[in-house]
Amino acid sequence: MSEQIDLAAVAKRIQQKTNNFQPKVAIILGSGLGAVTEAMQVEYVLDYQNIPGFDACTVAGHAGKLCFGLLSGVKAVCLQGRLHLYEGADTASLALMLRSLKQIGCETLLVTNAAGSLNTAVEPGHLLLINDHINFQGINPLVGRNDEAIGPRFPAMNNAYDSALQAIIRETAGNIGIELAEGVYIAVLGPGFETPAEIRAFRLMGADAVGMSTVPEVILAVHCGMRVAAISVITNLAAGLATNAPSHEETLATANKAAQQLSQLIINTVEQF
Repeated sequence: MSEQIDLAAVAKRIQQKTNNFQPKVAIILGSGLGAVTEAMQVEYVLDYQNIPGFDACTVAGHAGKLCFGLLSGVKAVCLQGRLHLYEGADTASLALMLRSLKQIGCETLLVTNAAGSLNTAVEPGHLLLINDHINFQGINPLVGRNDEAIGPRFPAMNNAYDSALQAIIRETAGNIGIELAEGVYIAVLGPGFETPAEIRAFRLMGADAVGMSTVPEVILAVHCGMRVAAISVITNLAAGLATNAPSHEETLATANKAAQQLSQLIINTVEQF
């Protein structure tokens, strides 16, 4: 569906709806993390479903809105909610979303998510800076015909999570007294939570956190030339590492508690762009 929609036309539609607002930074907010927009001086709000080719969000905690405005004096757009592959969103919809953000001016992508911890030392409520990922979703959003005007056929992913951005986030966290873990994020398709056996396998593979998002967005952003950083809110210990079974309700509750810390970290980080 969405691959039939012209990227330039979508970008132009967004610019018309926002009086040609040109954000420098895009921030994707994960489950329960929409409160970050409360720190913004919001000027325009667009529903995903009113933008051609953007799919509506169907998951609790994802409002499905683009909020344009100033964050720490920097022009930014916050994506309140994201599209997940397990919702039935196709990769073309994700590609259209990320590429249209680049078209309207975004140079940097900050991604947040809610994730399960594979490390018992990184407990629920902590923030984790993603320094690399493992794509275990069974699909790459760049599969299909490539447009060289957007990005190369074979993009390098060795610095997918920009090292300079990571340094800024580490320093910012230290300056404002936020404890920040670091590690590798593994993306699974979902929507079922992982089995204990899968978690044991993922730990052997070198993963520190697990979730059902982020990696497709990062791949697409890197492909079209954006620099990327990502932070997980650890909402639970993964299957087999805790006595209780994980649930989406637990994810939302813990994410809401950690939202203030994450908001503070993002606000102070964006201030330096």
